[in-house]
Amino acid sequence: MDSIIATWKTSLGRLLHFYDTRRGPLYTFFPILFIVFVVINIACYWWAMATAFPELTRGAAGVYYFKIQFPVGILGALFDSLSFFVTIYIIRRALYSRKNWDYVAHLSIDLVIAILATFWVVYVFSLSGWLINLLENTPQDLVARTDRYEQMLTDAVASPTANLRNIYFGLIMGVSAMIPTCTHVLMFLQASLHRVQVLVRDESY
Repeated sequence: MDSIIATWKTSLGRLLHFYDTRRGPLYTFFPILFIVFVVINIACYWWAMATAFPELTRGAAGVYYFKIQFPVGILGALFDSLSFFVTIYIIRRALYSRKNWDYVAHLSIDLVIAILATFWVVYVFSLSGWLINLLENTPQDLVARTDRYEQMLTDAVASPTANLRNIYFGLIMGVSAMIPTCTHVLMFLQASLHRVQVLVRDESY
């Protein structure tokens, strides 16, 4: 396991070095990062809508949810951009870790970020709908909207089989926040595969 984590840390260190050397000035990098996350969030929004709730993409409902995509994309990108820099900070701390469990514990924080993204989706949709209705002069109670979405989240946890479409929708909307976690998992699997290849090669001799 020590050799796997050592390989994992080396790969992560190279990725961080690539980021540090290619990022450029923050005042130009952040707007680009933000726009990329806006595009990803809107793409995930329509992917989720088209596959989970296709009936809401047509007619009057389609027009309404077309408007919803803009605050959803912007608010989602705000969370993702901030969590990106948190992830970079976590990676730096993890690479300085001397003990393997400390290294893994640091990177596990990204799992917490992914979970928080799920809750953030609830508030994003609540606030986005509230903003659109406000602009259309049909204001709604923001607290009531939030309570309704929170109830949907509670129902999904309490009875997942009866709320599969909502759970699927939330997972797709959380794709962008899961990118760091997926990257860590892929690097761990790559390091494990490398270790297996080394063992097989040594045994062949």
